[in-house]
Amino acid sequence: MSYQAFYRAYRPQSFAEMSGQSHIKQTLQNALLYNKTTHAYLFSGPRGTGKTSAAKIFAKALNCENGPTKEPCNICVTCKSIADGSNTDVIEFDAASNSRVEEMRDIIEKVRFAPSNARYKVYIIDEVHMLSTSAFNALLKTLEEPPAHVVFILATTEPHKIPLTIISRCQRFDFKRITSTDIVARMKEVLNDANIEYDEHVLKIIAQAAAGGMRDALSMLDQVVSFSGEKMTLEDALLVTGSIGQDVFFQLATALIEKDIAKALSCVEQLVDDGKDPVRLTEDFITFYRDLLVLIVAPEQTELLEIATGDVTFLDLASKFPIDTLYKSISILTNTQQEMRFSNHAKVYLETAIIRLAQVPREASLSSESSTELEQKVKSLENQLQQLQQQISQGIIPQANAVQEQPKKQRQRSTSGVKVSSGRIHEILKTATKTDIQTIKSQWASILQQLQVSHAALLNDAEPVAASSSAFVLKFKYDIHCQMALENKTFSTSFPQLITNLTGTVYEVVYVPEESWLKIREEFIKQNGLKQSHTENDESKPSMAMELLHDMEEISEDPLIVEAEKLFGKEFVEVHDD
Repeated sequence: MSYQAFYRAYRPQSFAEMSGQSHIKQTLQNALLYNKTTHAYLFSGPRGTGKTSAAKIFAKALNCENGPTKEPCNICVTCKSIADGSNTDVIEFDAASNSRVEEMRDIIEKVRFAPSNARYKVYIIDEVHMLSTSAFNALLKTLEEPPAHVVFILATTEPHKIPLTIISRCQRFDFKRITSTDIVARMKEVLNDANIEYDEHVLKIIAQAAAGGMRDALSMLDQVVSFSGEKMTLEDALLVTGSIGQDVFFQLATALIEKDIAKALSCVEQLVDDGKDPVRLTEDFITFYRDLLVLIVAPEQTELLEIATGDVTFLDLASKFPIDTLYKSISILTNTQQEMRFSNHAKVYLETAIIRLAQVPREASLSSESSTELEQKVKSLENQLQQLQQQISQGIIPQANAVQEQPKKQRQRSTSGVKVSSGRIHEILKTATKTDIQTIKSQWASILQQLQVSHAALLNDAEPVAASSSAFVLKFKYDIHCQMALENKTFSTSFPQLITNLTGTVYEVVYVPEESWLKIREEFIKQNGLKQSHTENDESKPSMAMELLHDMEEISEDPLIVEAEKLFGKEFVEVHDD
């Protein structure tokens, strides 16, 4: 007899031999046991997860001479004929090569005939999503009300392509990817039956490369066995599957934790030169970092590891990585993997990610250091608070001299954190005139029109409030706009230049939030206006404080005007208001 591939020779012949899919096996077996089988089933799921095998096993269990039973006997004539494909009552139909409506009509015409030598006539339609729309429409009525002796089993990897009218007439079973543990266990059974020596770590590499598909795993196992000869080795498995060994990832991770970017890039270059796919390399690197994360949070769960092992070497490597570093590294690699899908330069993205990964540990260490400093400061403040509470309990009132002796510049910082040059604003106010501020305001509309849209947006709620011959104060209603204007270098350069072009004068622009401006203005007026005595000279020459109140910014019912009226008299204020 000619040689058969592993995935054909060791196809499951009973529900017990199927790997995984326990929820599906239990449902089908209970339906068989209690005679509650229906007329149509839909098996959907990734490739190599047992859809067609489950359909054949179910057909055998339905038609077994000892059944219906939850497990076929595989001994009777019916079971054997279904297993070797010679039973005329179990029809396998490949929709990928028979997608036309003519083939479907042929099936529909034969459905009404009773089975020749079995209990049920079972139609297994594989890749059913490949049927044409006309074929689906032709199948619809028969699928809804088939004869009592007919069972339809539809199998597909893409259920979203099947019309909802078909899905609603079937019992749907979603097959899941098979776990690496189940795949390794099945490969051990195959190798033991074939009397082939194996290394369990080799089987883990094959299981990981299979990505949840048992057929892929057995095919790769067959290839590794043929390549290796007498005994399978780790190197043979890595070469055949295209995977990367844990030693390579250990070297790469060590280079990154040591910030040796040159060594890390050289390692990646060597892997790519050896034919490794950058996308696959990125995926495996994510899995390796995931293994390190498992070693940190659950070192006893070594069975969850896929690439790394739970020995001392990898435990020591995992201890060198802060857990935040691993989270950031996995995030960087995941984003890189997504970007690779839309580019023909996957290697460039991988090299960029390697450089970023080398910088992650430093950021993590800095954050840990800063958190340590923060903890120390918190402890210091707690100690000070305890001392203050003790002093208060003893009747000692703490002194606030330190607060009173704070520099004026520090107290002039706005609540939002915008630093205000109050001293420079005072200097501008001392030499500010009504003519200068009117010059700026007369050109304000032209200034806003000629600015970039993004720059003009910053000035929507801003206005000049005081001006001298060489500088003016620009007040912002919102602190955030003031902060953005201060930090925008392009705006800070183009805005004064535009004012110079329109007015012919070089002006220095001083930015201030509205909250800070009101405080500075009030302070200036008190120092230069309200502290002066009311004399005849004051009536003939209005003070700067009065001009500031009435000419620079018109605000109704200003509390400073009210205070001025109280100190100087209402008639004095009205004279200067004119």
